[in-house]
Amino acid sequence: MSDDSPAARFHERISGSDVELAYAGLNTFLKGEPRDVEALEGVDVGVLGAPYDGAVSNRPGARYGPEAIRRASGWWAYLSGYKGGLTNIGTGEQVDFSSFSVADCGDVPIFPMDHETTAESIRAHVATVAQRAFPVLLGGDHYCTYPAFEGFAEGNGADSVGLVQIDAHTDTVAESAVFGEHFHGSSTHHAADSTYSDYEHVGQVGIRGYESPHFFDFADETGLNLYTMDDVREEGIERVVERAVEAASEGTDAVYVTFDVDAVDPSVAPGTGTPVPGGLSAREALATMRVLGSHDAVGAVDLMEVSPPYDPTEGTQRLAAYLLVTFLEAKFA
Repeated sequence: MSDDSPAARFHERISGSDVELAYAGLNTFLKGEPRDVEALEGVDVGVLGAPYDGAVSNRPGARYGPEAIRRASGWWAYLSGYKGGLTNIGTGEQVDFSSFSVADCGDVPIFPMDHETTAESIRAHVATVAQRAFPVLLGGDHYCTYPAFEGFAEGNGADSVGLVQIDAHTDTVAESAVFGEHFHGSSTHHAADSTYSDYEHVGQVGIRGYESPHFFDFADETGLNLYTMDDVREEGIERVVERAVEAASEGTDAVYVTFDVDAVDPSVAPGTGTPVPGGLSAREALATMRVLGSHDAVGAVDLMEVSPPYDPTEGTQRLAAYLLVTFLEAKFA
């Protein structure tokens, strides 16, 4: 902006004119600067969206998740810009969101009728971000996690990557007679079956509902680190998440975190495609992200399965944004 333009003179004269309201401006995540994936010099966090829900087995709508999460995140950008440093009432700590930089790289190219090309697109763009910054992926259905996991490993130069999955479902289906080998119920199977990982380095938290016959035998045979909602109730969320990330990080170069919003009880987060009663409370979900964001081994995070059409209150995307803000606060601020 020219120093002698009318707009520049207005900004100089009017106090508060540089504060952007939560609902104003571009809908980038945390009002981060729009950047190309190859132009992340000096940036700490690179955000990508994957507006794809072509691999769901129940209700669609997660294609609208990235935009909704971005819009909801504007509130925290406004607070930190308006108030400067913030006091986190829950932790008692002083938080400075200006201590790290966020760039929003927009959405990866999506091919709605072609899951293979869509996966290739996600893999390539996450790898490009991972070479330059900490990747954050906004989903999208949970199938997107598999190519993002591989892209992170490739871009990070990691030989082995652990996976921490916060979810109602295990997503360990190798093949479905209806949906085939590649759908949102198979993402963890593919990650564990990839050259970068195995089930012994997968930690799952919040699992409930129903799985395949003899599933617990499968978990024992593969070494899957499974923590159901009963485990959460018995041991407490912090301890369970610590155990999950310890298992994922032991002997690996890095850890990828994926948070399916259906891990949260649908009374709190109804805006998702496959809701299951009896899930995490909002407090437990936020505590989960604090623990994961504080762990040095964690090198990437995604937030999946937000489907805004099923939550007219917009509470689900608001919680999703808050979960990512909590994670990034613990990691960087």
